[in-house]
Amino acid sequence: MTIASSQPALTLPDHTQLPETDGTFVKNFQEHPQSLLLTDSIRPILDALHPTGQYTIGQDCGIYWRLTEPPERGAEAPDWFYVPNVPPLLDGKRRRSYVMWKEIVAPLIVIEFVSGDGSEERDTTSPFTDDATKAGKFWVYEQAIRVPFYAIYEVDKASVEVYELIANHYQRCDPNERGHFPIAPMGVELGIWQGQYINQTFPWLRWWDSNGNLLLNGDERAEQEKQRAEQEKQRAEQEKQRADRLANRLRELGFDPDEI
Repeated sequence: MTIASSQPALTLPDHTQLPETDGTFVKNFQEHPQSLLLTDSIRPILDALHPTGQYTIGQDCGIYWRLTEPPERGAEAPDWFYVPNVPPLLDGKRRRSYVMWKEIVAPLIVIEFVSGDGSEERDTTSPFTDDATKAGKFWVYEQAIRVPFYAIYEVDKASVEVYELIANHYQRCDPNERGHFPIAPMGVELGIWQGQYINQTFPWLRWWDSNGNLLLNGDERAEQEKQRAEQEKQRAEQEKQRADRLANRLRELGFDPDEI
């Protein structure tokens, strides 16, 4: 005999029902172009890794990892993250946030930009301790969301720390001989590049390929193509000049270059 339950089935909220902002704002003018730079330069790599376009990138987007009241307390909003093998749209709609109990797939890498002293990004506070008011970011990424790679970037120190999830705990990675941190599943390296981007000169966080070649952003790729086209034009002009000199010399010797 089946006894019908008088309790309604629990329906967990999805990304359309959860807040997409907690009312905070970007803390400085460098963070937005930094996110753009990371996204713009890595897209050709991700497009090659995912020919069908099944991936998504988040920038200051909420990742809901548990259901709380208010809902925002159960979310973290990394400055930048990448999730492989998920559709860019969800049910044909833009994502308002990334909800772990609906999506299941964790981000492969999360990057936080330090604006304060870095303690927030390195906070290992567990929500299960008696005096905890909120889970620390480091704990959430390591133990709750279980992100394979976590990077902490400090522009004021021109540095980046990279942690890899090994045996259920983050282990700090050592840089390679180029001073970069390999992110093997993506076939890239992460490191610091000193230069100008969108009229600001900073030690920017950037990607390189596995051979140590800087991954260019759109403007840099366009400039590279422009220089390549100009070099090709110069080579063609030099070849024409050599051909003209040879033709003139043949005429001086009494030969018709068109008949040779």
